[in-house]
Amino acid sequence: MTIASTTFHNISKSPLRGHRPSRFLSATANNATSTNNPNKSRHRPPPTSTANIQPLLHIDRHHVLHPYSSMIDPLPPFLVSSAQGVHFTLHDGRTIIDGMSSWWAALHGYRHPVLDDAIKKQVEQHMSHVMFGGLTHRPAVVLACRLLLMANHEFGDDIDEDGDDECLERLADIGNDPCRNVHFTKVFFGDSGSVAIEVAMKMAIQYWFTTLGHGRKSKFVSLRNGYHGDTFGAMSICDPVNGMHSMFEGNLANQFFVPSPTGCTEKDGAETIRQLEETLHCHSHEIAAVVMEPIVQGAGGMKFYHPTVLWRARELCNDHNVLLIFDEIATGFGRTGAMFAGWHDTESYRPWSSLLQDNNPREEKNTNAKKDVSMVSPDILCLGKALTGGYVTMGATLTTSKIAHGISRDGRPFMHGPTFMANPLACSVSLASLKLLQKSPWEERVNRVREQLIQNLSPLAQMSSVREVRVLGAIGVCELKESLSREQMDMLQRILVDEGVWLRPFGKLLYTMPPFNCDELEEEHLRKIGDAMYIAASSL
Repeated sequence: MTIASTTFHNISKSPLRGHRPSRFLSATANNATSTNNPNKSRHRPPPTSTANIQPLLHIDRHHVLHPYSSMIDPLPPFLVSSAQGVHFTLHDGRTIIDGMSSWWAALHGYRHPVLDDAIKKQVEQHMSHVMFGGLTHRPAVVLACRLLLMANHEFGDDIDEDGDDECLERLADIGNDPCRNVHFTKVFFGDSGSVAIEVAMKMAIQYWFTTLGHGRKSKFVSLRNGYHGDTFGAMSICDPVNGMHSMFEGNLANQFFVPSPTGCTEKDGAETIRQLEETLHCHSHEIAAVVMEPIVQGAGGMKFYHPTVLWRARELCNDHNVLLIFDEIATGFGRTGAMFAGWHDTESYRPWSSLLQDNNPREEKNTNAKKDVSMVSPDILCLGKALTGGYVTMGATLTTSKIAHGISRDGRPFMHGPTFMANPLACSVSLASLKLLQKSPWEERVNRVREQLIQNLSPLAQMSSVREVRVLGAIGVCELKESLSREQMDMLQRILVDEGVWLRPFGKLLYTMPPFNCDELEEEHLRKIGDAMYIAASSL
């Protein structure tokens, strides 16, 4: 049964299941030999010739660099020959479930006919690329319009999700209405999520430089355990101690950091808010902006936190004349259960944790929460990853008329311009992806994926090696007590593939972000992801 049509029972209050079924336990008992026994795999490949494969793998190992890998002794990768729906097909014929959405980007799965057609049509009928300096094109203008309407929550029942001309008319009408207070009004298209962050940081610095006439407000505040990208500006606002870039510390701009929330409840964010207030009180004269990953800290640990932190951050930034930047590169476009994570309130925010006794936030007695507040609006919003449906690289940075006028009020241009800015292929497939998302029952699908992740991952919490299992929206996380060594990561990766699942363990984490809006995603796929994670964790 597909996720789109299946009805699940409500398990948000259910206790952890005590045991895996016998079919699972028997698999677990045999996992010690799973990576060494070629007859063990449930996905036995058909006989194929490897004559043309070995040269590829040899050259890949010695000449092709992969993300976060050794340049001289990398772990061997798995060769993918094709992808369809929720599956990769490896060169040896095995099919494996993609539990990562290709680093959170392929929310609709692979080879979706609507997205394929958008790319083909753009190439065959128009052009693959033109420079954006001095030129423009329809896909970029319509995409900017759609993003602004989405980010401003201006899509209503009176707009057809397919209606590009209606979108253009609606945005024009809003812009011409002096009674309408529209927040986001400008879009900058970049190459990737990291570039979106770089653009946001430059916007903030240039805004204050132009507005104040000096460059003293040029520093940033971010949360510990945060991750915002691998380019130099982005690295400077990643956690300098627990992050991936500590070796570059002496070469990066010095920024301010406050502790991240210790858990997913409102009280867990109290110290974060207190220290943010203290930092802004003492240093607002030199701080350009606060940068946050709303609700979910991604590559810095897959940690969830309460929306109260966002509300208070907005208030504090207003009080101390500091801009607020949201990094929604990983969380944007439905992954957390809201279209954008910054929209969560106490009703929509529904984390599940094996450490919580009460996993029903809807009944939480919360006298301090502002339940009438939602949609925290940053001054600058960064998007990427799922923007193109996982087809091509692209990022977008949205901002307000206030910031735009501040930057350019004395005639200054904004100083950034990528070669492939607003690439027509990327814009066309992004438009198709956003329309597909808006027309789909994506909220229902996220909720059903959430329930299945809770059901299938909760047994991992009983293991002695596991600190916590947590779920939010279509994100499932198993946090271990100890960090994985290189050898353990390699072992887990091979066990997972042998079980027919693709995940990417790192640090203390085994986690999944499946393609939640894929028509082909079924209960069985999520069950297999949970089973594979259990078998992998059992090997530690």
